[in-house]
Amino acid sequence: MFVKAVTLFSVLFFSSFLGHAQLPDCTLGLGSSNTENIVAIFQLNESQTAVLEELQGKLEVTNKVLEEETKKLFAEHPQGTQAEMIVLAQKYKKLQQKMVDLSKESDTKLLEIFNEKQYQRYRSLCKEAFRDPIKVIPAVYTDSIAPE
Repeated sequence: MFVKAVTLFSVLFFSSFLGHAQLPDCTLGLGSSNTENIVAIFQLNESQTAVLEELQGKLEVTNKVLEEETKKLFAEHPQGTQAEMIVLAQKYKKLQQKMVDLSKESDTKLLEIFNEKQYQRYRSLCKEAFRDPIKVIPAVYTDSIAPE
């Protein structure tokens, strides 16, 4: 029994260690209502703020649809057996993953319009939070290039 406990502990320890080897994604959280922080922290200009609001609006609409699908899934899916519950969990996990993917896609689109300085600030904040930044190539704006 002691050997089983030590073996189980070892497996859990190493799997959790390996799970933390890859940092979680560093998201901006466009789906939240706190976009003022994003505007302030990254000093977004008017056109960037407009893109942010557009992306947030689209994400909100899409998430509402997925939330309705989730409610419908829980209301209508059979839940009488263990097998039915497993299928329900798999379907729910897919809907959750869609939400995560759409959020990351929106974050990526916003990051793509960041200039180099804004993107470096994002990377720096991600590093401080022990998160893996979304990799994009920052935009180059002619008004932000120093004259020669």
